[in-house]
Amino acid sequence: MSALRRLLLLGANSSRPRLVAATAHRKIHVEAPPITPALTSSYAHGTSSFTLQHATVGEALLKMVERWPDREAMVFVQDGVRKTFAQFQEEVDRVAAGLLALGLQTGERLAMWAPNTYEWVLFFFASAKAGLIMVCLNPAYQLQEAEFALRMAGCKALVCPESFKTQKYCDMLRLMCPELESSQAGNLHSRRLPDLRSVIVLDSRQPGTFHLDEVLQAGSSRFLRQLEQLHRKLSFDQPVNILFTSGTTGRPKGATLTHHNIVNNAFFVGKRVGFDWRPVTRVCLPVPLHHCFGSVGGAVCMAVHGISLVFPSPSYDSGANLAAMESEKCTFVYGTPTMFVDMIHQPDLHLYDLTSLLAGVIAGSPCPPELAKKVMSIMGIKEVTIGYGTTENSPVTFCGSPLDNLERKCETVGYIMDHTEAKIVNPSSGEMVPLGCSGEILIRGYCVMLGYWNDPHMTHLCITPDGWYKTGDLGSLDVFGYCRLQGRIKDMIIRGGENIYPAELEQFIHTHPKVKEVQVVGVDDPRMGEEICACVKVTDDQELTEDDIKNFCRGKLSHFKVPRYVVFVGSFPLTVTGKVQKQELRAQVQEQLGIGMKT
Repeated sequence: MSALRRLLLLGANSSRPRLVAATAHRKIHVEAPPITPALTSSYAHGTSSFTLQHATVGEALLKMVERWPDREAMVFVQDGVRKTFAQFQEEVDRVAAGLLALGLQTGERLAMWAPNTYEWVLFFFASAKAGLIMVCLNPAYQLQEAEFALRMAGCKALVCPESFKTQKYCDMLRLMCPELESSQAGNLHSRRLPDLRSVIVLDSRQPGTFHLDEVLQAGSSRFLRQLEQLHRKLSFDQPVNILFTSGTTGRPKGATLTHHNIVNNAFFVGKRVGFDWRPVTRVCLPVPLHHCFGSVGGAVCMAVHGISLVFPSPSYDSGANLAAMESEKCTFVYGTPTMFVDMIHQPDLHLYDLTSLLAGVIAGSPCPPELAKKVMSIMGIKEVTIGYGTTENSPVTFCGSPLDNLERKCETVGYIMDHTEAKIVNPSSGEMVPLGCSGEILIRGYCVMLGYWNDPHMTHLCITPDGWYKTGDLGSLDVFGYCRLQGRIKDMIIRGGENIYPAELEQFIHTHPKVKEVQVVGVDDPRMGEEICACVKVTDDQELTEDDIKNFCRGKLSHFKVPRYVVFVGSFPLTVTGKVQKQELRAQVQEQLGIGMKT
């Protein structure tokens, strides 16, 4: 009798067959992390016994609906929204058909400018099924940032709520498009946004716009038939998302991802963390949907692996997060390091019953080893997995295993993902460095984006002719293929999981009439990982205060880009060629502010 047959018979005769069957399934199907030295050079290739998926986002969802129609797909705790896979699929089709009725055509761009709500996920899948490209706008974008993104992507439609907290989306939209007040819905002609035709407001009726209900009603049987015909012709190589990531030049760039990119990344990430063998998976998802961590690791993983997503609140709230994990019996939790810092320091953490939690994923920015240890010890989450990637790589390229030991969980970002290549090179020469040495991390494979939307120059700068994406991050590989991050070549600041590029802030702050020169650096912060410090030289014979600079930024930049610290300086440390030494400036500022340097 085979070992498999003995396990199956044991499961059938046991008083706890689910547990035994799940254990057998895990032993048979989980690909173990590397346990023997295999690398001899700084090159790793993620082999796999599973082929790449060849489905579109819509096809992946439909397959899961057929398998688990009555399983809960999503819960939005504060909004009281619960949807099974079957209910969700029905509404996705209606919205997708409604978008076709509005005149949107394959390949056109639809922007979503909203926090974590059910409608965000609904339009994400509906636009994918209708062959559109969804442009994911940061819900914290202010007028100038949103206008730039909408114009650069050439968005034909925009979806947003009227407002959220202090964000007045419709008010900002009217300032961008004053023509909206006198326009017929679906027939906007704006001087500043010449491609925009339709605006869909989710929660109120506004002049010149469609309400969500009107989009649902427009999805008649005629357009549902058109949708089915269109969906059958869609290719998994077609673009499906544009996500904005800034660059050292300060200009946001639209990373363009395909169905193939994100379906496969979700599939292999889900397999890495065990979604395919765990009997029940309910993921608490507080991370923002406009980031790949939320949209791919959350929404697409739901469609590919049939997990249930629990959204505690529209924007992050550590108390709501803990309450949702308790009430919804979550087995998994996602979060950036900052989110986990907030949770473990929640004063009433001990009052919450988190015994259902089995595992968690920490990603979005570098995770200090001590934080990972505290998450395991204080929150009782033993299977903590650290992930690493970039938006341009759909996003995950390295990820640990739930079976990794404590050192690997805390000191590395895991090993290379399936069907993905990585190499470590000298940033100056491009030559591969010896194993164990630090260099720039390069990635190649199915996960690499198509490019930056409408920006071939920047695409050419970051993707080599032979297909390697240059991350700009420094790391090293060990003999087992695990990656250790050593820092960043670029001077990007990662504040609580948000990528902030100093050049963008410098260009803006420099427009203040009393600012002579400004340099922006990141300084250490125990909660956010890094905070923004603006180092300002004031124009001669002028006076400025810290509040003057902060108030100048508020309302014009996203709240997370407003500097936490403002330091006034007489000069900057320079190289012999006259370039500002940012690392030296950072060290000086941290000493001045009394902030300890990272070890």
